[in-house]
Amino acid sequence: MTAVTANRKAPSGQAPSPVDPLGDPFLPTRFALPAKPVTFLRRERLDEHLDRALRTPLVVVNGAAGAGKTLLVADWAAGLAQPVAWLTLDATVADPGMFWAHLLQSLRTSGVPVPDEIGLPAAGPVTHTLLTRLAARLGSSDRTVTVVLDEYDRATGPDLSEQLGFVLHHAQPRLRLVLVTRTEPLLPLHRYRAAGAMTEIRGAELAFTPEETVALLDLHGLRLSVEAARALVERTGGWAAGLRLCALAAQQSPDPQVYLKEFEAGRSTVADFLLAEVLKRQPPPTQDLLLRVSVLERFCADLADALTGRIDAEPILAGLHRANAFVEDLGHGWYRLHPLFREILRAHLRERSPGLEPELHRRAARWLRRSGSLPEMLAHAAAAKDWEFTARALVDDLAIGQVFTGLCCDDRADLIARTGARTTSPATHLVRAARDLSRHDLDRGLVHLRQAEEQLAADASEPPAAQLSCALLEAAAARLAGSPRRAEQAAQAARQLQREVPAHLLDQHPELPALLLTDVGSARLWAGRFDEARAALTTVAESSGGASTAVPRQQSLGHLALIDYLNGWPGRAERNAFAAMAEAERFGLPQPCGSGLGQLVLAAVAVDRNELGRAQDLLDRAPDPAAPDPVSAAGRSIATARLLLARGKVRAALAAADPAVKADVASPWAESQTALIASAAHLAEGHPDAAAEVLRRVAGEQPACAVGVARAHLAAGDRREALHVLDSIAAEAHAGPAVRVRATLVRAQAAHTAGDDDTARRLIAKALVEARRDRLRRPFLEAGPWLGPFLASAPLRHLAAGWLAPAPAAHGDPPRPPAGPAPVLVEQLTGRERDVLLRLAQMMSTEEIAVDMYVSVNTVKTHLKSAYRKLAVNRRHDAVRRARELRLL
Repeated sequence: MTAVTANRKAPSGQAPSPVDPLGDPFLPTRFALPAKPVTFLRRERLDEHLDRALRTPLVVVNGAAGAGKTLLVADWAAGLAQPVAWLTLDATVADPGMFWAHLLQSLRTSGVPVPDEIGLPAAGPVTHTLLTRLAARLGSSDRTVTVVLDEYDRATGPDLSEQLGFVLHHAQPRLRLVLVTRTEPLLPLHRYRAAGAMTEIRGAELAFTPEETVALLDLHGLRLSVEAARALVERTGGWAAGLRLCALAAQQSPDPQVYLKEFEAGRSTVADFLLAEVLKRQPPPTQDLLLRVSVLERFCADLADALTGRIDAEPILAGLHRANAFVEDLGHGWYRLHPLFREILRAHLRERSPGLEPELHRRAARWLRRSGSLPEMLAHAAAAKDWEFTARALVDDLAIGQVFTGLCCDDRADLIARTGARTTSPATHLVRAARDLSRHDLDRGLVHLRQAEEQLAADASEPPAAQLSCALLEAAAARLAGSPRRAEQAAQAARQLQREVPAHLLDQHPELPALLLTDVGSARLWAGRFDEARAALTTVAESSGGASTAVPRQQSLGHLALIDYLNGWPGRAERNAFAAMAEAERFGLPQPCGSGLGQLVLAAVAVDRNELGRAQDLLDRAPDPAAPDPVSAAGRSIATARLLLARGKVRAALAAADPAVKADVASPWAESQTALIASAAHLAEGHPDAAAEVLRRVAGEQPACAVGVARAHLAAGDRREALHVLDSIAAEAHAGPAVRVRATLVRAQAAHTAGDDDTARRLIAKALVEARRDRLRRPFLEAGPWLGPFLASAPLRHLAAGWLAPAPAAHGDPPRPPAGPAPVLVEQLTGRERDVLLRLAQMMSTEEIAVDMYVSVNTVKTHLKSAYRKLAVNRRHDAVRRARELRLL
């Protein structure tokens, strides 16, 4: 994850920061050790306890809010000689993708080299590949790294805790994890306790002793006896924040000694009482500032000034930090309030100024938009219920494409869904259209899109960004509608509008042209314009842009895989489909992502290889949206129907091959594929004339259909017409081995029926040689029983051995016994199991195979276990030897 520069205004004149996977700046304050106030008291007993923790991989500092956990660990960590990666969590970093992106950045900030090959997570699920690579990198380091996760209680999801436990386990002994939390972490703590691999500091140990309380008050310029301090500790429970706030309140009292001795917990809680006392004694401008910034998670002086309407925030905040513990300096000019203090201040704000809170959120949203922080801006705009501003920001900042890229996390999608129904501006209609189209709801999306277009046409003052967003959504709608003409028109309009949009906005959003080309490529593919579609899709697939263009690249690779499959190139199709899946896994996108077209192509290829179980598994795992785009719908129907045909379910195959796909234009390849399946079904039911007729209407220049027609004529006994049809097929370069092998087998059958077995044998040998590389087994199974005697004879038996049939005994080997278990059929190995075996033969470790194949270590182990069982071995060496005997390697 290479740090890049964002064209955004940084607060207080700072240089632009590295950006996270959502394209927003990393906040450096999340990686900085919190600054200690001048009244901080170092407690030796707790430091010694933490020093003993250097012998355990896991340290948990667990206590209530204000117990002094963060400052304790920060002071201790600052004295360590080894690298310390600090990460403070909040709501925006709690999702796994954002968490791991920030943790990688924290490691780099602390000086730990983290290579780019580890990967770049984004919103959504995190891959095992990234976790495995990170654990391997940390575990192989020459020095121990300490990772401190402050406010870990905000990471409540079990998935994140499971992932963190995985990395901690596999990175030992070079990783030490320190969790600063208010609640018990969702880790198997009982195992760490039983193994003596965990150090704990809990609330009781964090509580101040009377002697420590005396020392703390002394730092505040207050004198109290140990006996009086003991009474104060009893009343406050030794709570660090309560003692500090009590000291601050006592400083404002006419008689601090009496105040400390007579202090009693008030009407509700110690914190409530003390914070009210402290706030009441602040000057009015300071009170006003504290109340207003309580709506913010973090703030700088400029942002605070935007909320107060004054220009005095900087000296006030600096003074509050120096004098009080409840305003924390995060570094780089940023501050935050103690969480509990912030909550109580917000309660006071609502009591003192009812109705002011939405206005403060509105001001914060506008400031954050100017600073370029989109996620925080959206959160505050939503809190203000300013839906018009939210929509306008998404459109004017060209961020609307993120709705389609997988980078729009759940809370942001919720904000979009809640854009108020009463707002009817072009921006709100565009946002609603984007939401609906991203969910494949074409009808509703078009209603909002047409309303936006009408309003934009009537108002020439609208910025070009709105027009460009409109063109982008028009292309997306055209793709869903199967309308290549509309897609081309939208693309042309977008190209013209891009000249009018500020260059820096376009540079910040590489997903826009990528999405546009993907939609155009998909529409061209639907229309059967494969060469033009390939040109657009290849441009996207070969583009850079990181996580922002991961979804368009993944979808383009899936479409390229479908083109290869339709042209009869299963090997090429498989490589593009695997590349699509790897692209999604690399950036932590859902697997499969979007329509899962790559999964569907892999399923169709698996049927051609007669790996029917794998094909079914791939179909089961591919998403099945209620109303996908026509290309994906046709892809699913083809793969499903071919699988049903292979299993002999003819009627079900016919039903699956003809789904009700709504499209503006008919697709020649979709019709041809449907006809091919119907023709094969007619042949299976003994109706060759019907099989030929259903294809004759769509054959045209489709080589696969011509082969189907020839096969039907041959089944009807018309050998001459079958050969005539085959001879009429143009020698087109795009016809791949899946087409050529079937054509060759039809010629071989024609020769056999004419009594010319020598020619038949030669043609079968040619088909075997061409099919072997892609392991195309279905054409031979579809050919019929006439082929069996040929395949059983030499030398065809040797050509089929190891992939289509069991390998024969080598020359000089003893004959195989007639009795005993049946020989292992190599065709039972799936493609992924074979890929694992190939890497096993290269002496790669399990971890190396996982990295090379972009899968988890557990997935590799699962493939190995299955391959061992199928090859009847239980060791790596034996598996490689057996695979070579069967000519698999």
